[in-house]
Amino acid sequence: MLSLPVEKIDSFFEAVASSKALYIPQDTTESTAEFKFWTKGSKLSSALKTVRSVKDFFFPKSESLVNYKRKGQSVEVVDPRKDVEDFVVFGVRACDAAAVTVVDEVYLKMDPVDSYYQNRRNHGTIVTLACSEPAKTCFCSTYGIDAANPAGDVSCWMSEGKYFFQANSEKGKALLDQAKALLSEESDGCVEKAKADIKDKIEKLPFAHLDLSKFNGKNMLKIFNSKIWEEVSNTCLGCGTCTYVCPTCMCFDVRDFNTGSEIKQTRCWDSCMFSDFTQMAAENPRHTQKERSRQRFMHKLVYYPMAHEGKFSCVGCGRCLENCPINMNIVKVIKAANEAGDI
Repeated sequence: MLSLPVEKIDSFFEAVASSKALYIPQDTTESTAEFKFWTKGSKLSSALKTVRSVKDFFFPKSESLVNYKRKGQSVEVVDPRKDVEDFVVFGVRACDAAAVTVVDEVYLKMDPVDSYYQNRRNHGTIVTLACSEPAKTCFCSTYGIDAANPAGDVSCWMSEGKYFFQANSEKGKALLDQAKALLSEESDGCVEKAKADIKDKIEKLPFAHLDLSKFNGKNMLKIFNSKIWEEVSNTCLGCGTCTYVCPTCMCFDVRDFNTGSEIKQTRCWDSCMFSDFTQMAAENPRHTQKERSRQRFMHKLVYYPMAHEGKFSCVGCGRCLENCPINMNIVKVIKAANEAGDI
C-alpha cells in the first residue's frame, strides 16, 4: 500500500497535473462542490459528493456529432471531433464509479459502440476516494456497492492523517508511478481500520438495506400496472432535476442547427420526465406525468436489470433525494412497491 501525508496532497496534484489535466472536487458554495480543473492553489473540497457526477467527463451535457457543408451540388461531411487530452478525475466516490460502469454497459458493450464516449473513457483516469462520512441520503449498499472499498483506476482512503493509494488498472499504476517520489510503502493496517469504520457507519444509515426483492423480471407487469404510480407521481413537476443530477441517466436528444454556412448536428442530455421526450410525428407515447414517472423508475429498477443480468441502473448516491423540489425519489418508489398489495 502506498501512502502520502495529507499535507502533501497538493504536491501529489502538482505531480499528476504535470502531464495530464487534473480535476478535483472544489467548493462552489458553503455546501456544494463541483469537479473543477486543478491549478496551483486549488483547494480540495471536504464535501461528500459533487452536485453532478463524474459522468459529465465521459458523457457531456452537449457535444457536436457531425457537420454538413454544402458546396454546389455536393455535401461535405465533417467530423468535428478532436482527440481528447489525457485527464484525471480525483475524489470520485464509490457510487459514481459504479455509475460509470452502468453507462459503459450501454455505450461500450452494446453494438454499435459509442465512439464519442469511448474516446473519453480511453483518455480518462478515475481516482476514487472512500466515503469517510457517508450521508443519511446514501443507500449504495442496497445495490451491493461498497463505499469502503471503491473501484476505479486508483482507490484512495484517508486515515490517520494520510492518504493511501491502491492501483487497480494499468492506467492507475502509471498514474502512481508519476508521483512515486512522494509516496511511501506502508502496511494496510490503517486502511483496514478505515474500511471497518466506514462499514459500521453505513450499517446505521436509514436506507442501508432497502428491500429490492419485488423488482425482478417476474413481477414486471404487476409493477407496471400497480396503483403506486398515481401516488408517487401526483406532485411531480416534470422539471427533470432528478435526471440531470443522476449519475446513470444517459438519454439524449439530437438537434440540427443551420448556421447559414453549414448544418451542425449536436446531441444534448434529455429527460424521460419531459413531456416531449421521444415525441414522434404523430404524438408523444406517454401523455401523463404518471406514465413518464413510471418509465423512469421502471427503467432503473426493472427494465435495465432485466437486460443486464440483474444489475440495477441506480447506485444509491442520494442526489435525487437531496435535489427533487417536491421530494419524489426512488426510495419512496421502492418503499411504496414493498407496501403495495397489488405487487
